[in-house]
Amino acid sequence: MAVPVSSHTEKLSQDISREASLPTPDPPSDSSTAAMVSGYAPFMVATYVRPAPIMIKGEGCYLWDMENRRYLDFTAGIAVNALGHCDSEMSKLLRQQSQTLVHCSNLYHNAWTGELSKLLVSKTLESGCMQGASKVFVCNSGSEANEAAIKFARKVGKMRDSSGEKFDLVSFQNSFHGRTMGSLSATPNPKYQKPFAPMIPGFKYGTYNDESSIKELITEKTCGVLVEPIQGEGGVMVANASFLQALRDRCNEVGAVLVYDEVQCGLSRTGTFWAHGSLPASAHPDILTTAKALGNGFPIGATIVTEEVAKCIVTGDHGTTFGGNPLGCRLAHYIVTRLSEAKLQKEVLEKEQLFREGFAKLQAMFPDLITEVRGRGLILGLQLTQDPTPIVTAARERGLLVITAGTNTLRFVPPLIVSPQEIQEGLTILGEAMKVVMVNPESIDGTKGQQEMAPPGR
Repeated sequence: MAVPVSSHTEKLSQDISREASLPTPDPPSDSSTAAMVSGYAPFMVATYVRPAPIMIKGEGCYLWDMENRRYLDFTAGIAVNALGHCDSEMSKLLRQQSQTLVHCSNLYHNAWTGELSKLLVSKTLESGCMQGASKVFVCNSGSEANEAAIKFARKVGKMRDSSGEKFDLVSFQNSFHGRTMGSLSATPNPKYQKPFAPMIPGFKYGTYNDESSIKELITEKTCGVLVEPIQGEGGVMVANASFLQALRDRCNEVGAVLVYDEVQCGLSRTGTFWAHGSLPASAHPDILTTAKALGNGFPIGATIVTEEVAKCIVTGDHGTTFGGNPLGCRLAHYIVTRLSEAKLQKEVLEKEQLFREGFAKLQAMFPDLITEVRGRGLILGLQLTQDPTPIVTAARERGLLVITAGTNTLRFVPPLIVSPQEIQEGLTILGEAMKVVMVNPESIDGTKGQQEMAPPGR
C-alpha cells in the first residue's frame, strides 16, 4: 500500500531538486543569508524590495554573494560601475587619499575640487560636447545635480525677467530625475508623486519626442527644460536628434536654459563622452548633470554650466557640505580620465554590436517575446510582450544579473570594461532563462523592485 507524501515533504523535495539543478539558486528561507536579512529588516526603512542574495564581493564584471555564488553583472549598480567592481587603481587611490585628507568642508580650498572641475570642462570641450561648458558645481548624487540644475534655471529666469514670472520648468513623461522634492517634481509619475504631494509649483510635463507640442509647452514663462537624451528608467527610450534640436531652438526663442540629464547615459556609456556628443553644437545644452559612473560606486555628482549660466549664480545661492570633498574628487578625476579614453569609447561601440547580434538571435528564437531592441552603446533595452521579472529571476538563478525599465523592458547597462567573452556568456544565460520562462511561465516568480520607476505591482 502506497504511503501518502505530505505537501511539506513534496515541497522540500522540490526545493532540493531545484537547488541542485541551478548554478546560483536564490538562498532558501533556512539559509544564513535569509537569517541575516531577517535580522536586519526591523532596523531598515523599507524603501526597496530586494531579491534574496546578499552581495559581499565584487571584481571586474562579477559579484559574489554570501553563499559564495558568482554572478555576471550586467547592471553595474544601475550604470554606476563603468570600470567594473573594485577597480585596482581606484582602490589604491582611495586608500592613499583616505590617509591624506577626506573632508575639510567648502569653507576652505582643497587640491582636488578644482582639478576635477577643470578636467570635466576640458574633456567635455575636447570631445566636441556642450559647446560653452565653463564651470562645475560638484555635489554627491544625480538627484542633487538635478536639484542644482533646477535652482540654476530658476535663478537665470529671475535674472532675465525681473517680473518674477519666468519660473516654469518643463520635463517629460516617463523621465526620471531623482527622489528629492525638486527632482521628483520633474519626474511625472503619479505613483511616486502622490504620496508627497503637493509637488513644487511651476512644473509642466510634455511628451517625449513630440516636436509638435514644443511651442505650446515652452513659453515666455519657461525658465528651463530638463530632458534625458536617453531615458534609462523610462524604458531605454532614445531622444530623436530633431526633438533635441527643436527643444534647443525653442529655448533660444524664449530665453530658457536647456538641461541635459546625463546621469545614467553619460560618461562614454553611448560610445561618446556625453550622450549628446553626436549632435551639432546648435543642439547643445546650457547645463549638464552627471553622477553614477562619475564615482564608479563612490557617491559624487556634478552640474556643468556655461558661462552665461554661471554668471547668474553668486555666493550663497547654493552649496553643499560634502560635495567636492577631496576623496571623492580625486577618485572622480581618475575615473573621468579613464572614461574619456578614445580606445574605451571605440570598444563600447564594438561591444554594442556584439549585444545587438546576440539580441537578434534571441529575437529569432523568441519572436513572440521580443519586439524591439532600443538604446545606444552599452545602455540597451529589450522590449518584451510580457512581464520581464520572471526572466530576471531565472537569469539570476543561472548566474546573470539584469534589471528592468519602463513597461516590460529588460535593461542592460554592464560595466564598460565587459569583455566579448563575458557578453557571450551573459547572452547564453539570458537565452536559457527566456527558454525556461517561455516553456513553463508559472514555475518562476518574478523579481520585484528591479527599477526605480516600476509599474504598479512590481
